[in-house]
Amino acid sequence: GELVLYVERGGRTLLSYVDDRETLAAAAKALADAVHAGALGTLSVERADGTAVHASPLADALTAAGFRPTPRGLRLRG
Repeated sequence: GELVLYVERGGRTLLSYVDDRETLAAAAKALADAVHAGALGTLSVERADGTAVHASPLADALTAAGFRPTPRGLRLRG
């Protein structure tokens, strides 16, 4: 596989390693699936690639995968 997303310790920051929107969408869905399967607890992402997640290109992919907006970022509960 190819490294696409990295979740930093605590789950508040994501780093992306590709620019392709389809690949990011697939990775965001896989991340959401891991949360729903119980492999990860609730994720509350506040930053992505050094910026607020709401201003990041990842915001669309995460929202499409089921993450919901909060005042501080995007959250997904299992």
